Amino acid sequence: MPYVDQATRDALADNAYYSTSVGGDGPITAGELNYCITRLCDRYLSESKHKYTDYNEIIGVLECAKLEFYRRLIVPYEDQKKEENGDVYDNA
Repeated sequence: MPYVDQATRDALADNAYYSTSVGGDGPITAGELNYCITRLCDRYLSESKHKYTDYNEIIGVLECAKLEFYRRLIVPYEDQKKEENGDVYDNA
């Protein structure tokens, strides 16, 4: 959940979700990562009229980012583990 305490919000700073080299510490927990992503989406919405299409765009971007993360990082990891430990599907 993105509702981290104020000290954590201050430590992450608004620059943290652009680049940890700009300032602040980057997220190190799932909650902190969620907070940074939520703030980035909120900033994107600040330029919108809060129409359905604006919300739909954000959901689409998050879904595409999720799919690319899965494709590039999770699939190779799962393939490696399947080779190491054997397949779990008998009929694949």
